[in-house]
Amino acid sequence: MTSAGTNRLRLEMLDSLMRGPEDEHLEFKEARNSFEFEDLVKYCAALANEGGGKIVLGVTDSRPRTIVGSRAFAELERTTAGLVARLHLRIQVHEIQHPNGRVLIFEAPPRPIGMPIQYKGAYWMRAGESLVPMTPDMLKRIFDEGGPDHSAELCSGAAIADLDPRALTRLRTLWTRKTSNATIQNSSDSQLLIDLELMFDGALTNAALILCGTKAVLGKFLPQAEVIFEYRGSESSLQFQQREEYRRGALLFLDELWAAINLRNDLQQYREGLFVWDIRTFNEGVVREAILNAISHRDYRLSGSVFVRQYPRRIELVSPGGFPPGINETNILDRQSPRNRRIAEVLQKCGLVERSGQGVNRMFEECIRESKPKPDFSGTDDHQVSVTLRGEVQDPRFLQFLEQVGRERLSSFTTQDLLVLDLVHHDQPVPEPLRPRMERLLDDAVIERVGRGRGTRYILSRKFYRFLGKRGVYTRKRGLDRETNKALLLKHIEDNQQEGSQLGELMQVLPALTRFQVQTLLRELKRDRRIASVGTRRAGRWFPASRAAVIESERQPKSQ
Repeated sequence: MTSAGTNRLRLEMLDSLMRGPEDEHLEFKEARNSFEFEDLVKYCAALANEGGGKIVLGVTDSRPRTIVGSRAFAELERTTAGLVARLHLRIQVHEIQHPNGRVLIFEAPPRPIGMPIQYKGAYWMRAGESLVPMTPDMLKRIFDEGGPDHSAELCSGAAIADLDPRALTRLRTLWTRKTSNATIQNSSDSQLLIDLELMFDGALTNAALILCGTKAVLGKFLPQAEVIFEYRGSESSLQFQQREEYRRGALLFLDELWAAINLRNDLQQYREGLFVWDIRTFNEGVVREAILNAISHRDYRLSGSVFVRQYPRRIELVSPGGFPPGINETNILDRQSPRNRRIAEVLQKCGLVERSGQGVNRMFEECIRESKPKPDFSGTDDHQVSVTLRGEVQDPRFLQFLEQVGRERLSSFTTQDLLVLDLVHHDQPVPEPLRPRMERLLDDAVIERVGRGRGTRYILSRKFYRFLGKRGVYTRKRGLDRETNKALLLKHIEDNQQEGSQLGELMQVLPALTRFQVQTLLRELKRDRRIASVGTRRAGRWFPASRAAVIESERQPKSQ
């Protein structure tokens, strides 16, 4: 990316941060002339302890925030090296040269799992505007994150005879197919379990029971290792029309569970001229990934079951325990931390899940490709993970457009590229972590940039709306071009040249533009000597240049 493109994206990132709320991941400080290095170290430690975040120097804390500029830390390389030496974390710094002054953004990554960050004898956290040591209960929760893998623990009371032979056969077949290693097919059951690290010294792991156990052995040792399926015929229905309880090895019921869901998996038909195509309400790959995620990442120390609740147009999956340590709704596509690593590794070796052990990327990709809402994790809290999969196709023409783009270049696009496309399509802001992908999409003419500075926004390209046959919508979304906007402003100023035009009414002329964009257009007209302002601040008014000159001459004191 060019330096100009990098600076533009940094300015957009700064604008997005300034408009957002200050929370545990974001701190603003004026720091006009200086900022104590020791305080910066503590803030970075606190941000890392709270999941990572940014401290911005050179911007006012209270809203509406303004850029005041900062002279702090003139030698940034030395400052960054000092932070790394004290915290042993990779602290990134962004220096932004804004017209209103220099802004510094220090970005601290999340702390390692189970390891709070210490500095000067304390584990720092933020409390309002202050920095304080972390409380004992918070430290305990962090240290507990590094606990042992429950699925890898041995269940001394279980034996191979407690495993279902059908599950072992399926395990063997899947692993053979994935590795193309025919010798696996001829190995004994005990050797198979040893090779997959599901058995040690004759003792089975909990993972072996969860994946291959009979109902009896799970009922005895792991009764919580079950999945309950419910179907309700309407969103308002309190009573389920079907309920199935699957308490046996997961490899035994995965296909059966999908068959129960697919029984009511309606086809949605879309017509374009003489062409008709069908889309299933629920994508099999997405649903299977969600179920396997629940089995791999639920907390088996808790007594609750995994619930799969199906409605005509959505499926809700709820599993005990919150997100695994270090994972949240914002970073779920970028970070992996399997709570039950042994289960995740076996499922990966058998080709049932992605190498990451989560497969969430695939879920998002498939939903966007089918123009369906993205997986919704908003119901997740500290006690459960809740993901909702919605089956409504929102815009079938967008689906067709993605197919067309796919034939050209989509095969090389990443999950992040598809997320950007989906956000732009729905006129939603693109979060800062995804912004680096936008230059690629701009270069490929899949999206377009509209406006400059704070008013920058993005729309799908002209060819998308040409594909839809909605060129007028493209024109409306793109807005009037720059010269047309200036002509409208000039006409209003000329029509009201007797009393002059204030900025507020000029913004009414172009309601789609921000205050900053209108002011930029006015400065360009002034630079071209077509208009001029008379008065200052709120009393200032804009006139045609010739009229302004007359007013200024009349205001000059006459000689005696």
